[in-house]
Amino acid sequence: MTGPAAPAVDARPRRPVLRIVFAAALAAAFVGFVALGIWQVQRLAWKQDLIERVDARIHAAPEAPPPRSAWAALDEDDAYRRVHLRGEYLPVDEARTQAVTEIDGGWWLLAPLRTEDGDIVLVNRGFVPLGEDAAPPPAGPVEVTGLLRITEPGGGFLRSNDPAEDRWHSRDVAAIGQARGLDAAALAPYFVDAERDPAMRGWPRGGMTVVRFRDHHLQYALTWFAMALLTVVAGGCLVVLDRRLRHHRRSPGETHAASDPGPSPPR
Repeated sequence: MTGPAAPAVDARPRRPVLRIVFAAALAAAFVGFVALGIWQVQRLAWKQDLIERVDARIHAAPEAPPPRSAWAALDEDDAYRRVHLRGEYLPVDEARTQAVTEIDGGWWLLAPLRTEDGDIVLVNRGFVPLGEDAAPPPAGPVEVTGLLRITEPGGGFLRSNDPAEDRWHSRDVAAIGQARGLDAAALAPYFVDAERDPAMRGWPRGGMTVVRFRDHHLQYALTWFAMALLTVVAGGCLVVLDRRLRHHRRSPGETHAASDPGPSPPR
């Protein structure tokens, strides 16, 4: 003998809960995507303002370099200011830092210059291709105009500077100064990319600073807003699908009830 049949489990009560959870997830995704899109719009405004400010600095008249009293407050907002230096190059070996330019791979040549105020500033005299010889820094008083750049500590991408081997992948002012035995108290926390000297023949070649900022924030903003729109479309599709499924479940019973004439009356 077989036992009594187990009562059927009705799964229908679970469906409203699933719909609520799904709707909540779509709403959260919509809010998140919109928030990310707004954030990228704000970043776009910030980046465009930065580009305008840097462009204004690059084309401004050169000014005196920051004094020691201002060194502690220097940050990225001071980068690319045009400065004018007066002084003499110190008789120490230049530092060669790895460089890749539109010309070829090679080196930046950084030479320490003692200014008339007694400060020491590393001057990037320019680019030298691999295998080429470079003219030494000029002796005696010199004047240098160039762009102020913030120090690049540590090294390059996936590479670290090796002061012991005199191998440099970035223009780390403090590390280069220490390796050259320069007075740390007098060493400025920035370097200067020298402008190109029209009278200079051969290498190094100055004026090769590339000022370029990645500006994909509009693209990112449109992507996030498109994702938000897709969540709305997905929500609408789910509503339509849910209605069709509920209509399909009701249709067989309604059809059967409409086609069944009921029992025949007695004769």
